[in-house]
Formats: sequence, structure tokens, C-alpha cells
Amino acid sequence: MTTETGSPATLGPPLLQPAVARRPRARRRSLGPYALLAPAVLVLAVGEGYPLVRQVVMSFQEYGRAQQFGQPPEWVGLDNFRTLFSDPAMWGVVGRSLAFCAVNVSLTMLIGTAFALVMMKAPRVPRLVLQVSMLLCWAMPVIAAMTAWQWLFDTRYGLVNWVLTNLGLGDFTRHNWLIEPLSFYLVATVIVVWMSVPFVAFTVYAALTQVPEDTIEAGQIDGAGAWQRWRYIVYPSIRPSLTIVLMLQIVWDLRVFAQIHYLQGVGGVPSQTHLLGTYVYTLGVGQSQYGLASAFALFVLVLTLVLTFRYVRALLRAEVTS
Repeated sequence: MTTETGSPATLGPPLLQPAVARRPRARRRSLGPYALLAPAVLVLAVGEGYPLVRQVVMSFQEYGRAQQFGQPPEWVGLDNFRTLFSDPAMWGVVGRSLAFCAVNVSLTMLIGTAFALVMMKAPRVPRLVLQVSMLLCWAMPVIAAMTAWQWLFDTRYGLVNWVLTNLGLGDFTRHNWLIEPLSFYLVATVIVVWMSVPFVAFTVYAALTQVPEDTIEAGQIDGAGAWQRWRYIVYPSIRPSLTIVLMLQIVWDLRVFAQIHYLQGVGGVPSQTHLLGTYVYTLGVGQSQYGLASAFALFVLVLTLVLTFRYVRALLRAEVTS
């Protein structure tokens, strides 16, 4: 009996062998995701790390046209930052950029969320027409879209001027929308919001489709109105998606460049309509003051991190609690 069944001493090692063999396998499984992420992290470190380090170094140097032709850059320390922070024009650009970002983000989030709610309630055919229309707007290249908007607001042949004049809202014949800063930013806001709404609408619509319908029906049965259902049922469910979209919109609208640069080229006054992106471009490419441009770009980076810190922290807290 002892020979067939074996004693506890002889049974011990075979029982321990699977556990010992599982340890390296478990270690390999835990290292698997990191091994898969390593190439992407390496590419990001090289592609993003080197330009960032180069920009930091250049922000403490005097780097201009002479340095482009081989002259060694001169180390100036914090002089570039002192020059920028003592320039009233720079703070004017920052103030205009923050105001422009706040208006555009608010309008984009409100209109995009409204479109998402419409898509939830609309019948199938109108919903598909709306989705295809927004997708085409979103997929249109920036230059093509800007060319179309330029013709719409054209001084001589613009459709906007013709419509406003024929509606009796005033004489807009040969009215130039880009010469005045306020109307310039009005046109820029219309274009930026028009190009940003589809992303917000599709993202919020996807989040709304994941809200349990039985929960909404239960709230309706309990007497909750439309606003109460949105506030206590729908909004908490889609809040993570809204937070991500809001954070992205802040980043994008704060450093908007292509639309402003294009409008400046067709009639805007650059000195009165610069935002963060075009100001960095003017300092660097336009004036060849790459040291000042690098210092200002670092300031923009810090400003962006400050504005989005609250939303990033909220996302991290949601990730930890889940």
C-alpha cells in the first residue's frame, strides 16, 4: 500500500513542481504587455523627446539667422523669457487666445452635445443624413474648407454679405469681415466650431448609446423630467467621455493655427489677430528669433498643462476608482 500510494515525503516534490513552473510563466505574462508597448514608447521617446529637449535648450540661447549659417549659438540664460514676459504684445496674444479658446470650446461642446441628442431621437433616415453630413465636414481638408469659407465671406462676391443685405439686416455690400479684429474672430469662430462639432457629436453620441435604456425608463416611471433624467442619469454615465472631449478641445482650440494663419493671409491684420500658434510661427519662421519662439512655445506648453490639469486628474481618479 505504501509503495503504490506513496508516502507524504514522496508526494511533496511532484505537487510543488507545477507551482514552481507557473512562476516563470506568470512572470512572462506580466511582462508581455510591456514588451508590446516598448516599440511605441521608444518611437514616442525619440520622436517627441528629442524635439522637446532641443526646444528647451534653444529657449536659453540666442538662435537666429546667424546660427542657421553655422555661427554657434550664444547662451543667454533667462533673457528670452524676460523679453517675452516684459512685452505687452505677448500678454495681449495670451489674453486673446484664452478668450478665443473659452468661446470656441463652449460653443463646440454645447452644439456637439445637442447634435448627439438629436441623433439619439431622430428617425433612421434623418439620422443617417445628419451623420454623413457631419462626417463630410469633418473629413474635408483644412485648406479646401478654408477656401470655401473665404468665398462665403468674400467682400465682393460673398454669399453671406448678399444674404444679410437681402434680409434687410443692413447694407453689407463689399463689407470686409477680416479687417476688424472682432469680426475676424467671429469668422474664425464660425469656421473652427464648424470643423470641431462633428468630433464632439460623434463621441457624445457613442457614449449616449451606452447608457442603459432601462435606467432611463425607470427614472421616467418614477416621475423624473427630461432635465432630471439628464442630470442624474445620463450625464453621470457619459461624464468620462465628455471630460476627454473637453480636454482635447481645450488643447486644440488653444493652439489653433491653420485657420487663423489662412485668414490673416487673405485680409486679416496679423498684429491685431495673432493667437498663440501664429505668434510662435511669426517669432520663429517670420522673424528668425528661434530662441524667443522656443521660450514662448515652452510657456504655451506649461499653460496648456495648467488648463488641462484638473481634467487629467479627474480622469486618473476615475481610472483608479474603477
